Amino acid sequence: MTSHNDDSFRLKNYPEKENFKASQGLTFSWSHIIARSRKRDFEKHILQDVSGVAYPGELLIILGPSGSGKTTLLNCITMRNLKGLEVSGSIFINDQLIGKGDMASISAYVQQDNLFIGCLTVREHLIFQALVRMTSSYSEKLLRVEEVLRQLSLKDCENCQIGIPGIIKGISGGERKRLALASEFLINPFLIFLDEPTNGLDSFMSLNVIQMLKSVALEGRTVIATIHQPSSEIFQLIDKLCLVTEGKIAFLGTSSQTNDFFTKLKIPCPPNFNPADYYVQILSVIPGKEKECQQSIEKITDAFQTSNLSRNIEKIHAKNMIKAWSNSVKKTYKNRWHLQLKALFWRSWLTVTKNPESTTIPLRMVLMESILIFLIYNGISLSQAGITDVNGLFYYLSITLSFNEVFQAINSCCGERAIFMREHNDRLYRIDIYFLSKIICEIPMSIFSNVFITTVAYSTFGSTMKVGVNEYITALSISFLIGQVAQGLGFIISFMINQMEFASVLVDIMVVPLMILGGKFLNISSIPFYLKWVSDLSWFKYGSEALMINFWSTVEYIPCDKNSTLSYTCLNDGLQVLNSSSIRIDTFWQSIGNLFILAVAFRMIALIILLHKVSKSDL
Repeated sequence: MTSHNDDSFRLKNYPEKENFKASQGLTFSWSHIIARSRKRDFEKHILQDVSGVAYPGELLIILGPSGSGKTTLLNCITMRNLKGLEVSGSIFINDQLIGKGDMASISAYVQQDNLFIGCLTVREHLIFQALVRMTSSYSEKLLRVEEVLRQLSLKDCENCQIGIPGIIKGISGGERKRLALASEFLINPFLIFLDEPTNGLDSFMSLNVIQMLKSVALEGRTVIATIHQPSSEIFQLIDKLCLVTEGKIAFLGTSSQTNDFFTKLKIPCPPNFNPADYYVQILSVIPGKEKECQQSIEKITDAFQTSNLSRNIEKIHAKNMIKAWSNSVKKTYKNRWHLQLKALFWRSWLTVTKNPESTTIPLRMVLMESILIFLIYNGISLSQAGITDVNGLFYYLSITLSFNEVFQAINSCCGERAIFMREHNDRLYRIDIYFLSKIICEIPMSIFSNVFITTVAYSTFGSTMKVGVNEYITALSISFLIGQVAQGLGFIISFMINQMEFASVLVDIMVVPLMILGGKFLNISSIPFYLKWVSDLSWFKYGSEALMINFWSTVEYIPCDKNSTLSYTCLNDGLQVLNSSSIRIDTFWQSIGNLFILAVAFRMIALIILLHKVSKSDL
């Protein structure tokens, strides 16, 4: 078997898929697919030399017991989600051998778990999908969205939010299934694959979804789906049935051919019995009767391999030159980078503004923290005791800003991780464009929270504390830089860990040491040499130093309270305060530069981690 290039296949005499017409159908076939899962020294055959064919206008359902290989077969013939598998075989469309890149460009794959950004409305979701999937003009994209909304009966809920469990009440399960199909259907795919499209639905909604797929197939498309347990009503809608068991094809043909096949084997479906349930039952391995069941299954699969149905499938493949499986893909995108950025920025902005987790909750936290700062530090005076208060306020301010930004970045990215991975694997947009859109959309909220908290902090100064406009604006700039560094670390954590509960633990592990080694809780000169590099990464040190220099460098006189019972040396001006904290005034711009470098470096590290995660998912 020899390898082939994905670029060798091109649809001949077909227009752009967005202009697909019902009369143009594709015959889809797969030949001698073998899939093995290998872990260390253990190897398991999941699919064992399976072949099949589906024709335009057909609804083909893959049916079988749990663990029989249904989803693996669907993943193999769509060339997706193959991580951890060794796959061989060939895929043909109209007798032309194709590769992964070609399959992704002309087919739709609706996976079992429907992933959406729940704060978007149905219409907003489809508009975004049209923006990144279609290459036509903006007005044509909107027109196509309207057509799909009507075609899949989503007009009634087009302005409803999709929903976030426990936060936003959304559309029903059946509407979510139709929306998942609508997202793929925007480009008028030649082939449509679905993994368990009725999973989680009641019998009525399940029937409604299959009826919709049946109508789609009747338009001349080829529809292939896996279903776990179809009802008898659904079974009547099936054009062709593919029975899978123990990684083998037990049958592939029409429902009438199914009855004839099992009648010849003297195991016909009893009257008034759901055929789907019966076929799954006789193809299942019952605990305690493994040997008998295995013998029965082998008899059925052997009978199909020697049947005319199987021989007809082999005749279709015999005229094609069999080549090796190719999992390579040319990373091409439907739209240019600026159009991707525009679409992603629009969706990210909607997510920020419409999601309570991104707006309401953070704003409440900012308000509560600001109130706390005001209650604790209000009335700070320019005195010897006030020196400790001011320095403590600046360090507490850097801590508050940091934790706000870290968790804001984590909340923004963790929930979208699975959606991003799926959309990127579908080649909807570039990784760097997604990352850039997230950074841009987080800036307004970051500016507001930093300005608000810093302004409240400076409002705690009493009448004896004189702060100029320039010093105040500089403090706002420093606060923004502190937030940007912390936000960069939040991106790193969110791309490393995709679950919020683990991300929160990682925040404590990574942020708390940086906070302790920032010079407030431990003198810089007391830090062990082997932890000095951690201190150099602490933006708490650079941020608090910059804030202190910005404030104390303008203070020319501090009164000394001689009647105080406290034993301390009077510090007469701001320079003495800085010297007492081992801070040199000439390190101000160095601290600002270090904050800027850390903000950029953390984002670069986050992008590298994201690229690494994506490369592993593409294996």
